[in-house]
Amino acid sequence: MQLSLRPLLVALLALSSCTAWAGAQREEALAASVQAALHAAVADLTAPEPIFPSLNEKLRWLNEMAPRLAKRMPDTRERVEFLKTVYYEAQRAGLDPQMVLGLIQVESGFRKYAVSSVGARGLMQVMPFWVKAIGTQDTNLFHLRTNLRYGCTILRHYLDIEKGDVFRALGRYNGSLGKPEYPNAVHAAWKNNWSFTAGTGATPVAAN
Repeated sequence: MQLSLRPLLVALLALSSCTAWAGAQREEALAASVQAALHAAVADLTAPEPIFPSLNEKLRWLNEMAPRLAKRMPDTRERVEFLKTVYYEAQRAGLDPQMVLGLIQVESGFRKYAVSSVGARGLMQVMPFWVKAIGTQDTNLFHLRTNLRYGCTILRHYLDIEKGDVFRALGRYNGSLGKPEYPNAVHAAWKNNWSFTAGTGATPVAAN
């Protein structure tokens, strides 16, 4: 009896649509003090209400960013929650929220449940070894705020290691340190798709 291959093909197509073709952060030994600091950084799961210079600036940022994300996130409430969480976690880590949006675009294409070929998970494609290093057993890397918290904390860690060199920090984040393709792709997405000119009181930026 010949079995139909259609169900298998459908399943494979569905699986392939959920993967992300990103690089992989490399697991490195962490000093005890660094490990403790990173653990503390990801452990605080305070409700993400971002602090803007003013209510007008908050509305202007959301009104500018939301339409750019509409095709990827059609639901308005989901879109606004996502943007507020990105801003909050980026601000908390001292990063430019627009750079984080560019990184998410390149890493996962804004797919919350994306999984790369090497196992990186979620919007910011966090490698599971980070949970073992600085998290807890019940950490869910597909949870919106958790994934953004980890991703922003890890990128901040790499920026500190690289003394503010964004190019090298992005290379470390992607597991492609020294290669230009990934940092250039993030920079292009950041500047071409997510640029924003702040009014009075600038948004947080990564160190130059």
